[in-house]
Formats: sequence, C-alpha cells, structure tokens
Amino acid sequence: MHIDTITPTAPAWQAEALCAQTGADFFFPEPGSSVREAKLICGMCEIRPACLEYALANDERFGVWGGLSEKERLQIRRTSH
Repeated sequence: MHIDTITPTAPAWQAEALCAQTGADFFFPEPGSSVREAKLICGMCEIRPACLEYALANDERFGVWGGLSEKERLQIRRTSH
C-alpha cells in the first residue's frame, strides 16, 4: 500500500531570497556562534520584510529570519502583545 504524504510548500518568496542561494549554515549557526554573516546577507535581500513577517506569523524559534535573531524576534513578540 502506498500512502502519499502531504508536505507543506514553501512560500513563493523563499526561492528568491538570498539565503536560498547561500545555504543554511549561516542562518542556523551553532549555539553561541555569530549571526553577523547572516545579518549581512539579510541586509542585502529584497525579500527580508516578507521573511520577517513569515517568521513572526509562524513563531519561528530558531535561526536568523528577516535579518533578526531568535532573541530579537522574541523581543518583538513580547512588545507586540
């Protein structure tokens, strides 16, 4: 018996994001590692606002999204409630 699984599709903007062309290592560093490189790449990305909006709406807890670290996004969530 073959069962198809439904996998969520990535938002259309993700294919155009600079991080998709760079690799996940910069954006999901080991704990305590610098996120400087990821933030530099995000700073040049035209998709950054959509990425940040997605991360906040989907409560992304890990990695750099929209140019912000986990701690920075947490601060936004705390101040917006």
